[in-house]
Amino acid sequence: MSDTLHITTYNIHKGFSQFNQRMVLHELKVQLHLLNPDVVFLQEVLGEHRGHADRHHNWPELSQYEFLADQLWSDFAYGKNAVYPDGHHGNVILSRYPILEWENIDISTHAMESRGLLHCVIDVPNWQEKLHCVNVHLGLGGRGRMKQLQAIRDRIQDMVPARAPLLIAGDFNDWRIKAGEFLARSLQMHEVFEHLHGKSAKSYPAAMPMLRLDRIYFRGLKVKSARVHHGRPWSRISDHAALSATVSRV
Repeated sequence: MSDTLHITTYNIHKGFSQFNQRMVLHELKVQLHLLNPDVVFLQEVLGEHRGHADRHHNWPELSQYEFLADQLWSDFAYGKNAVYPDGHHGNVILSRYPILEWENIDISTHAMESRGLLHCVIDVPNWQEKLHCVNVHLGLGGRGRMKQLQAIRDRIQDMVPARAPLLIAGDFNDWRIKAGEFLARSLQMHEVFEHLHGKSAKSYPAAMPMLRLDRIYFRGLKVKSARVHHGRPWSRISDHAALSATVSRV
């Protein structure tokens, strides 16, 4: 078993293309399976939506995360964040390896935006320490995002051993580029693209990325490579580009 771990983070826009023009769950599944990462961080995943199920003849009978996981990712955790009359959505972690425990923490800062922190502990074969993965989708307002970053810091300081390998990934909505400095100062974490290329990746909009909204932060790991998946077919699947990285034990 290799020490290398391949990861992907992706805001899937609830399974619809940009501007909600098409239902793209089946295309999304094909592309994610072609990437074949070991651990996947997904944001804006529908756990249930009765209206979409009635309107689309090929809407999966399973939840979106079970449909996407299929037989490739044996373990998954779903953090329900936003609940409405037709259903609910949140963040998901899919894993090829056993998820030993997980918890979804409400980090919403006001009633109009339901946000969560999904924390999983994963048993990667031949790794001495358990891998901690945190999936986030932060708010649109700057003050709220800072409070959410502080909640992430508190969670990590309370629950993650200093020697444990750690990944925090997701949609940070951090167009002012404030998260990196905060996480470096408070948690000694660094972003994979900044580490390799000096800047975080442009990931939004997927057709022609201009904003650096999506991130992968790491601690206690070596970064071997990182890639942005934009343009076709990705720009036909979501409004965000997917990010991937390959990491290994220190």
